[in-house]
Amino acid sequence: MKFQIIIRNNVFRAVILLLLFSGTGCYKDNEQTMYPSDCNTTNVSFSQSISPIINNNCVSCHSGGIDASGGINLTNYDEILVIVNNGKLLGSIRHDAGFKPMPEGTSQLSDCSISMVDAWITQGALNN
Repeated sequence: MKFQIIIRNNVFRAVILLLLFSGTGCYKDNEQTMYPSDCNTTNVSFSQSISPIINNNCVSCHSGGIDASGGINLTNYDEILVIVNNGKLLGSIRHDAGFKPMPEGTSQLSDCSISMVDAWITQGALNN
């Protein structure tokens, strides 16, 4: 009889411990916060990083010279440098006040893409 009480108490304790530990995870945890992706912003290259970001997110509207959306052509380095130098590129992709949010009609670029563009500009916006 005493043995059965000990077993019941141990089972009861095990169940309580299991319940306590199963609720320790945070429901707000998400994979990106817990395991951030590698976003390397040191020595950002125009050809390897910036050009693909612009080609994948901007050129579908901002190409074709005069016919480009807003008259902004982003198909080559020299044209991109114009809006880098006047601050419109970074202001628009960051959705800063006073700038038209880009890309238009879709979600904002990823934090990593924006950080890479910002770093590239800070590093001199080189054609590398």
